[in-house]
Amino acid sequence: MKNLATIKLLVLAFGLITGLVNAQAITGKSVKVSVDGTSPMHDWTMTSNTATFSGNVSGNTITNVKFVMPAKNLKSTKGKMMDNKAYDALQASKHPNITFTATSMNIGKGAVTGKMTIAGVTKNASIPVTVVKNGASYTITGTEKMNLSDYGMDRPGFMGVKTGDAITVTVNITAN
Repeated sequence: MKNLATIKLLVLAFGLITGLVNAQAITGKSVKVSVDGTSPMHDWTMTSNTATFSGNVSGNTITNVKFVMPAKNLKSTKGKMMDNKAYDALQASKHPNITFTATSMNIGKGAVTGKMTIAGVTKNASIPVTVVKNGASYTITGTEKMNLSDYGMDRPGFMGVKTGDAITVTVNITAN
């Protein structure tokens, strides 16, 4: 009886160790972020192709999810004045990075729940995502509607005309 218990314990330990060893670290190879908003004068978009993403894949789950994007990597089609107004709203000089961290994210369609930090304000966030595995590569797509005021940000403006509070953020990541 004691030998059977020892064997079960060894099998369990081997399974746990094998699971930990089989976790595959992944990093973002390409990232595209798009932020869309409105103003009374025109709709606007800011994009960035520079951010970092990392996680560990084990089975159908990506754990230790971490996304970091320098705020000043966002660029507008409306020029430097719009960029600088956005950087002021993001408090980019004081809080240079926009981050999202999560304990885990499932492969497939669902939501990832974690901590989002923008302009130095951290909030719980649940973001709808689709994660598609293709060989050793993972494509992660997520879109979230949020308000600038949720993160204590002032709406950027010029001569009394301010952008809308609502924005839509879309993130596309290819990682392997």
